[in-house]
Amino acid sequence: MSANIIAVINQKGGAGKTTLAMNLAAGLTQRGNTVVLDIDPQGSARQWASMGKGNFSTPVESMSETWDAQGLHQHYPAFRYIVLDCPPSLEKQATHQALQTCDIALIPVLPSPIDLWATLQLSQEIEEIKKTNPAMRAYLVINQLELNSALSAAMQDVLADFGIPVLNAMIRRRAAYRSAALEGVSVYQLGKRGMRAAEEIEAIINEVMPS
Repeated sequence: MSANIIAVINQKGGAGKTTLAMNLAAGLTQRGNTVVLDIDPQGSARQWASMGKGNFSTPVESMSETWDAQGLHQHYPAFRYIVLDCPPSLEKQATHQALQTCDIALIPVLPSPIDLWATLQLSQEIEEIKKTNPAMRAYLVINQLELNSALSAAMQDVLADFGIPVLNAMIRRRAAYRSAALEGVSVYQLGKRGMRAAEEIEAIINEVMPS
């Protein structure tokens, strides 16, 4: 069985792309061999893993050369899941390659209409990519939603017009995500401190991945 390739993308920095990619990979690792490919020149995923001095649950590697889906499957035959942490720009060749390659694209967005409007170009890019990668499924993931709060009516209106499905599962603003990054681990490795956060990541995986 070939690997499932999941790209975590957003043209806007600060949306929580690496947070989602790293914790998603940790959750997928519990289901099968998983690798994170850091294709962001900033190297945020590699920096995260280095903070843990080898304690992060999933291997993290850099990827800078030109590649395609066939190349990834050939280079990582032992892995069931490949998670791509993409650069915060649609202009990067790596982002375009990731969209051409992936089975699933997850787009973390902050819970404000302004941040979502900044992502509209990505919606157009995905529609164009689907002409050559029609099997690709893309989803918006609401990130850093305040605890005990709901999406504003304005946010819901913008989401309805976006053209990309929004996951029911959301990521709340939790100290556990920041702690995991500082300690170089995933929320799964934080014990009780990360339990609620891990439940959120599990909900995302269960919603988007085939059983």
